Amino acid sequence: MIERKEMIIAFHLPQFHAIKENDEWWGKGFTEWVNVKKAKPLYKNHYQPRIPLNNNYYDLNDLNNMLSQMRLASKYGINGFCYYHYWFNGKLLLEKPLELIRDFEGEKLPYMLCWANEPWTRSWDGQSKSIIMPQKYGNEPEWEKHFQYILTFFRDPNYIFIDKKPVFVIYRCNNIPNCDDMINYWDKRCIEEGYKGIYIVEELNGFQDKPICKNSKAYVEFEPMYTVTYRRKTINKVVDRLRTYVYNLMSKGSFSRVYSFNTIWRSILNRKGNLFKNKERFVGGYVGWDNSPRRSRGASIHIGSTPKKFSKYLNYQRKKARYEKNRYIFINAWNEWGEGAYLEPDEKNRYEYLEAIKKTGEKNENLIHRS
Repeated sequence: MIERKEMIIAFHLPQFHAIKENDEWWGKGFTEWVNVKKAKPLYKNHYQPRIPLNNNYYDLNDLNNMLSQMRLASKYGINGFCYYHYWFNGKLLLEKPLELIRDFEGEKLPYMLCWANEPWTRSWDGQSKSIIMPQKYGNEPEWEKHFQYILTFFRDPNYIFIDKKPVFVIYRCNNIPNCDDMINYWDKRCIEEGYKGIYIVEELNGFQDKPICKNSKAYVEFEPMYTVTYRRKTINKVVDRLRTYVYNLMSKGSFSRVYSFNTIWRSILNRKGNLFKNKERFVGGYVGWDNSPRRSRGASIHIGSTPKKFSKYLNYQRKKARYEKNRYIFINAWNEWGEGAYLEPDEKNRYEYLEAIKKTGEKNENLIHRS
């Protein structure tokens, strides 16, 4: 018998291409690269701006760039992407890169969708919380329209299924009125389409600390926000406040929260098993965190991240996942450049974070029990 091997899934942001809405809201030609390029160091040895290796400021409207990312991820042991999907009661945003992948019939990496279901506001730039794209959910007619769209992805042979059910992650179930009714409706519609139902995964993050839907099948721990917000010891919170005070004194800007990469990862690893026994647990991990490129004020920064440390902690997480029979480890992220959470190669570390994925996977191959 071969024990089930944990799989690495990386969250993927499609914001690296221009759309007319972002042109209107943020200026002509806006993409995530605009934030990344304008970032400035806030204190001595602060690693900003981040520069992609060989100045690869790619455009995800180009299918070749999407496929190149898939090939690179596969080469280094990433088993799939979880693409952010933006749906606002029938209005789509940032959908073109995902549709390019959906419609491509050649070899590609397995993937799933995560519905990033919150309104878009101007809080991204730290200046205002005014809503620029509201989020409404409606009832069965609106659910059906959404279902018809995501069904086109479920029909892709490379879409990820569990127990013959398409996997669909929801960022904030607690934002959705009648969420269980919506899940029940989609489950029924999936059965009518020939599947066994739908496999809804609730995301636990800085907004939601536990699963809330009766008919969701699993939850994923989105790191580092889940641990930062809900799973830290009091002593760690006190130390983080002191650290924040010191860094604010020596910064050239103003940011409100500073955390230790080491401490957060240890808190992740010290968590004991599945806290919600009626759901499957998908554990998380993260590369680093620094969202100062996105926020002129109020950023949060995790200090101390290195490829070597990431490799060490991921190796422990993989061993733990194998022991606890966790099916997936979700890594934040493949390309969150504006939040300092990316596996893609940059000018400083080159391929070292990707090498960590590959090496920890090779090490843990030895843990598979054969009889």
